[in-house]
Amino acid sequence: MALTLTKNQSISLEKTAGGSGLTIISLGLGWDPEKAGFMGRLLGNGGEVDLDASCILFDENFNPIDLVWFHQLQSQDGSIQHSGDNRTGEGEGDDETISVNLPNLPAAVKSLVFTVNSFTGQSFEKIANAYCRVVNASNRVELVRFNLSEKGHHTGVVMASLVRENGGWEFKAIGQVTNGRTADDLINLAAQAVRP
Repeated sequence: MALTLTKNQSISLEKTAGGSGLTIISLGLGWDPEKAGFMGRLLGNGGEVDLDASCILFDENFNPIDLVWFHQLQSQDGSIQHSGDNRTGEGEGDDETISVNLPNLPAAVKSLVFTVNSFTGQSFEKIANAYCRVVNASNRVELVRFNLSEKGHHTGVVMASLVRENGGWEFKAIGQVTNGRTADDLINLAAQAVRP
């Protein structure tokens, strides 16, 4: 049974995985467009929403060293892979995924921050059922989930971080709302989110 975290809660992924030794994890982002009411449909509201999951890699001094997003679907070292851009949110399950090969991450990478942005500018008032989750790729078991349920006029969220701790990885649900169309707009806020 996966843990569901709230804002600012954190867990050790290794402990959650039962000490089985994690190698590849997948961070999944899912969402649906908010269903418009009768008047909303008449006015053309509702419909597709293009959210984008991204991963920013930081060194121990919280300097960004790489960015995996819809413009670059793989980290420079190849340890992180993005599934590609989903522009609608339609369908069941994860709409975008970012796979991380933990043992292959360069030693210089101390933290990963996962963000989500509304590229087309719709606010999170237009988005329903948004979540992020971490899955152990070796057995497809969901380890942890964080529901992005906060409605508002924001267009971006610093979702979560993965920080190297004592040879393992700690996952933290952040949920910091902000504005920005791409992950580039969130780099400074993401760095602040992983500073002690």
